[in-house]
Amino acid sequence: MLEEQLEELLVEEELEEALSGFNSSIVVYNDDHNTFEWVIESFVDVLNHNSAQAEQLAFMIHYKGKASVKTGMHDELQGFKDALVDRGLSAVIE
Repeated sequence: MLEEQLEELLVEEELEEALSGFNSSIVVYNDDHNTFEWVIESFVDVLNHNSAQAEQLAFMIHYKGKASVKTGMHDELQGFKDALVDRGLSAVIE
């Protein structure tokens, strides 16, 4: 009985680890040196967001201090995050 419970827990942990990659997101933080125009342009160019979506995210970042701008698997988000950082944005994967 105990062995079955331990095995079930291990399977659940492995499943959670496998699924955790799908729960990652790029979070961009507000700063004092990037303009709204630059942030919007970056989201359109790098993340392929339309201009309305990019503008809404820029305002969320400005007023709330941060926003999740793209979700997906961690490995798939790395290149997007790096491109945003290369453009001077404060971006992390969480």
